Amino acid sequence: MQVYRHMDIGTAKIKPSEMQGVAHHMIDILEPTERFHIMLFQTYARRYIAQIRSRGHLPILAGGTGFYIQSVLYDVDFTKEADGGEYRAGLERLCAERGAGYLHDLLREVDPLSAEAIHPHNQKRVIRALEYHHLTGERISAHNAAQRNRESAYRFCYFALSEERERLYERIDARVDDMMREGLVDEVKKLSQMGCSRDMVSMQGLGYKEILAYLEGEISLERAVFLIKRDTRHFAKRQLTWLRRERDVIWLEKERFGGDKDRLLDYMITLMKERNLL
Repeated sequence: MQVYRHMDIGTAKIKPSEMQGVAHHMIDILEPTERFHIMLFQTYARRYIAQIRSRGHLPILAGGTGFYIQSVLYDVDFTKEADGGEYRAGLERLCAERGAGYLHDLLREVDPLSAEAIHPHNQKRVIRALEYHHLTGERISAHNAAQRNRESAYRFCYFALSEERERLYERIDARVDDMMREGLVDEVKKLSQMGCSRDMVSMQGLGYKEILAYLEGEISLERAVFLIKRDTRHFAKRQLTWLRRERDVIWLEKERFGGDKDRLLDYMITLMKERNLL
């Protein structure tokens, strides 16, 4: 979501003062009214990785969305995923008429593994999985599993930070409270005035759709904050589940380093040197 301009607080977007002179790419490249998807991410990421390497620097791919990272590391092939615009529009209408649970039930019938992995409220991914099955006759869960076994196009270290669960949830709650104090409601209000609505990709982000529901009088602000915290915790749990399935992940358990970031960084640098990345 940090690709979108005007969406700073809800995405915890890095500030220029925090970049320490390091070039950051793919931030503020789109308006929130534009569509962003994994194939576009893959295209941009490959381009920037090539540019960074041409300057003799080490590209760092940072983020939390496992499938997006996987799409770059393992050169995931999306050529079979042609545009099924009419079918997708029909699914979107069906969701509006019968609810997200109905679509999720449809997915469970054709692809139980995907239904297990995708939250019913993640309308974008549910529709994408149904659309893939419609276009190819195959289950997207099988496709994703096959892509995970592809050889990587790069030499890399795939680090994943591990935080004690209770501490992680405390930090998530504190982060949401900070966002509210920083003006998340005003940020979403301005986006709404610009014409942004919940059917847009940008407004599917955690924090945005809940505050929009509050601004439209559907729920109280207290309820919106509760939902943001709850759904962010659920999202973090699913992230960890995804990462545990990845074969190349190197887990960095923060407790092992006593919270010392320098020790943690030294360990990462040692591993990167062993793989001739530095």
